[in-house]
Amino acid sequence: MKAAIVTIGDEILIGQIVDTNSSYIAKALDKIGIATHEMLSISDDKQHILDTFHSLQNKVEVVIVTGGLGPTKDDITKKTFCDYFQDSLVENEAVLAHVKSIIEGFYKRPITQINREQALVPTKAKVLFNQVGTAPGMWMEKENTVFISLPGVPYEMKYLIDNEVIPNLVQKFERPYIVHQTIMTYGRGESMIAEQIEDWENNLPHFIKLAYLPSPGKVRLRLTARGGNEELLKNEIKQQVEKLDLLIGDVIVGYNEDEPIEVVLGRLLTKNNLTISTAESCTGGKIAATLTAVSGASNYFKGSVVSYATETKINVLGIDNEVVKKYGVVSAEVASEMVKSVQKIMTSDYAIATTGNAGPTKGDAQADLGIVYVAIATPNSVFVEEFNFGQPREKVVDRTVSKALELIYKEILKK
Repeated sequence: MKAAIVTIGDEILIGQIVDTNSSYIAKALDKIGIATHEMLSISDDKQHILDTFHSLQNKVEVVIVTGGLGPTKDDITKKTFCDYFQDSLVENEAVLAHVKSIIEGFYKRPITQINREQALVPTKAKVLFNQVGTAPGMWMEKENTVFISLPGVPYEMKYLIDNEVIPNLVQKFERPYIVHQTIMTYGRGESMIAEQIEDWENNLPHFIKLAYLPSPGKVRLRLTARGGNEELLKNEIKQQVEKLDLLIGDVIVGYNEDEPIEVVLGRLLTKNNLTISTAESCTGGKIAATLTAVSGASNYFKGSVVSYATETKINVLGIDNEVVKKYGVVSAEVASEMVKSVQKIMTSDYAIATTGNAGPTKGDAQADLGIVYVAIATPNSVFVEEFNFGQPREKVVDRTVSKALELIYKEILKK
């Protein structure tokens, strides 16, 4: 089965907001065996919407549209649906009662005519009741395609997807099973991994596909199996992952896309009752932000010093000015002093320090652009590694964060 996701709104096309709805919908569809064939963002233009509907008709089984259901004149989705289905709008009593309860009960004001118009729906539409907002969803069918219209407000869209759309799709269609398994790797490039696992990849069963999903410092490998026997798919995926582990187990840090290395690291620290701190220069606090984005980080994260300026390294971390003068602010020696200092200040078991020249200019540093030093302090030792992450600046910072988390993770595993 195939689906298309269409977001309507000029605010998306001009970059004013980011379309997060499509990714949420695609994930929800994937879980019930419906593959997203394409995603489109289109303008608030009647003819553009109609042309899009015509192009998708019978090409996919499901079209999910978000946006354009608000009460103002620029929201034209309902009227366009009527034109496409040769229908007219009618006031839905249940929706009107709900709108009144929100406006009069929550906002404590009389309902207006614009508010009442939220209760207008096409006569041929199956109403998808929106418990958390005023704009109802609509389900309409034409020939071999179901058209579903949802509000663009993310929390309203999510409610309708989870409570109305998915249950109705499951009831209407027989679907194949889709089983995914994501393998998270750190510290080895896509091409090197591909070379190592080439024979394994070439011998995958025909119903299993492999995708490489690289990003700075890490590569996700996603296995996708499709078929009619869910148990068979899961067993085959499991066997293939076990084979893969024998080939690249040294760079695998997890098997769940929702559990990146900071989550796995946090679990490892918690399990071993260990703590960690950071002293960051070129990464500007991004390592600390990544670690503390994980629920429960207060159990193991002691704190951070973002010593971006040279004087902060000297005045706050207590780095000897003579060390800075002799070796430079971007150096293994300064990184080593930074990590030892923050470990002592925060009384943590482990610590990370970064100093580097992320660019685009050198600033106080004499090191080449892209040079970064990552220091790791353990309860018994300190070591520093040098990297050249090139340019641009964003790449240097992201790769430094990934490398620092990889190094500390591997070090704690040795415990």
